[in-house]
Amino acid sequence: MFNEPLLAAMLAWFIAQAAKLVTELIKTRDFEIEIMFASGGMPSSHSSTVVALATAIGRMEGIDSGLFALAVVFATIVMYDATGVRQAVGFQARLLNDYFKGIKHETPLLNELVGHTPFQVIVGALLGLAVGLFFPM
Repeated sequence: MFNEPLLAAMLAWFIAQAAKLVTELIKTRDFEIEIMFASGGMPSSHSSTVVALATAIGRMEGIDSGLFALAVVFATIVMYDATGVRQAVGFQARLLNDYFKGIKHETPLLNELVGHTPFQVIVGALLGLAVGLFFPM
């Protein structure tokens, strides 16, 4: 009746983002709902989402299906991109923010929390695996 892989992916994303919100609340004692829609940080919600999707597809269609192969390749690309290109973008944003600080703006112009460390991606992937395995089908 429902699209279980899609629901598993959405649940994994929500859990990862909620974990970031709770962590920030504990660290700063400040509730910022915007964190639910921000990228970067621990755990990687990108990784948790695509791994939950691939895992749920594997459970439903079988790990020998073409759809599962497509989901695994998609997940691999997303996780590689999170630690490669997107992390480099965050580094460049930090450099540019430092350059412009005090010249024109005191507040950062660019989002520095764009990419992920490999550890953040691994934790996100493990979260997605758990959601995909234990999501009721």
